[in-house]
Amino acid sequence: MGSQTHGIDPIKIDSYAKEIKKVFDEGVEIAIVIGGGNIFRGVSGASKGMDRVQADYMGMLATVINGLALQSALENNDIPTRLQTAIKIEAIAEPFIKRKATRHLEKGRVVIFGSGTGNPYFTTDSAAVLRAIEINADVILKGTRVDGIYNEDPEKNKEAIKFDTLSFDDVLKKGLKVMDTTAFTLSQENKLPIIVFDMNTPHNLINVVRGKNIGTRVDL
Repeated sequence: MGSQTHGIDPIKIDSYAKEIKKVFDEGVEIAIVIGGGNIFRGVSGASKGMDRVQADYMGMLATVINGLALQSALENNDIPTRLQTAIKIEAIAEPFIKRKATRHLEKGRVVIFGSGTGNPYFTTDSAAVLRAIEINADVILKGTRVDGIYNEDPEKNKEAIKFDTLSFDDVLKKGLKVMDTTAFTLSQENKLPIIVFDMNTPHNLINVVRGKNIGTRVDL
């Protein structure tokens, strides 16, 4: 949204594309799962009386719109991309096929995964972990508005304490919110590390990829 109240800010999405290009230029294989909360949130719609399944499908379609916008921004920055969706919309995107996605990555294309898992009641977090496991990703990089995981919400409590590293067990014992429970458990079971960092700080993404101490890393 950038500074807007809803929708897509072309300046913000172009800035994300430029951050991704820094990583792309180093030869790193990149797959992206994108949310749709700037357009529609299924949970929010359901809380206002809408059927939850219908609301979730609307949210999934919102992620496809964002995927198309990000694809356009990446290609404007000379990055070859493919958009794959869990819901078939073949006029605008490929259906998700694991082998195709892997092949695109091997050929140096950025792959964007839209429409979540294709199923209601599953979040974008769950989609990210599921796709990461399917393509044998090394790590999940969760870009957020805050610079890591804290013991309390840093936007509400300025005294909140940030963690540099945590184990999966630490997160569960401390009751910390990293991502939804289904996604987190799936990541833990498959020994897939998670790094939570602030995506809105310039150079953060490339510095995370280079192994610098940015954000919070959750590992075994």
